[in-house]
Amino acid sequence: MQGNKANEDKGTIYPPRRIRDRPQAIKTLIERRTLSARDISSIVRIPEKEVLDHLEHIRIASHKDGQHLLLTPALCKKCGFIFRKRERLARPGKCPVCRNEQIAEPLYSIR
Repeated sequence: MQGNKANEDKGTIYPPRRIRDRPQAIKTLIERRTLSARDISSIVRIPEKEVLDHLEHIRIASHKDGQHLLLTPALCKKCGFIFRKRERLARPGKCPVCRNEQIAEPLYSIR
């Protein structure tokens, strides 16, 4: 009977432990220092889009723990416009004032 059960489990893919620990790794990183999504991406070795997804979950979970995900807003490198009211965690594409695409990345930390 064990042979049958082993055959049933062959189709199931179990992710390695490190994949499930990525949100915790990201949280630990931003508890220690302020980083951009690109910095986190290169350290944890996952795409920026995935980092942003994890940061959104960390934002919700950290509130429950009495902590806060702090966001240093993005900044237009040409005119100096600061994206203060932006709720999305991703870097904006263009400045609404001068339409420049050179935007300094937002930074993330937990306090």
